Amino acid sequence: LSDDELFKKPADGINSVAILLRHLGGNLRSRWTDFLTTDGEKPDRNRDAEFMEWDGDRQSLTGYFDEGWRLLESALETIDEKNAGETIYIRGEPHTVAQALARSVTHIAYHTGQIAMIARMVHQGEWKWLTIAPGGSATFNTKTWGTASARGIANEDKDAQ
Repeated sequence: LSDDELFKKPADGINSVAILLRHLGGNLRSRWTDFLTTDGEKPDRNRDAEFMEWDGDRQSLTGYFDEGWRLLESALETIDEKNAGETIYIRGEPHTVAQALARSVTHIAYHTGQIAMIARMVHQGEWKWLTIAPGGSATFNTKTWGTASARGIANEDKDAQ
């Protein structure tokens, strides 16, 4: 996306990609900084401000977003079988470390879907599918694995048509 596309709200009530990235960065920073010893909602986080218009630039936005990911990656390096079941807190609610990770992955996936949809709307006709394009599954599967009969799967070739 261009800078204009990154910061433009696609419609009233819909966040820009920049707002979503800033929100994800803020969320990851808050959740995964000192996550074993402090609540995942840090007192210095201003979640509401993450959703407001902002006059920053792409570089500061991506730096903020990347810092959130760095903190998550650093946290992942400390998780093991012993502490995955430990209780941590997010907004005062207890979660195991494993539950907090699942919550974070779900949150990231939700907003990633929003970002992909906005990019598709902006680049109609130029969109390159992130996965298999509609109508392309049979061709993809044959190219990847060969025919269903070659893989020993009965009736799959008929079902794919």
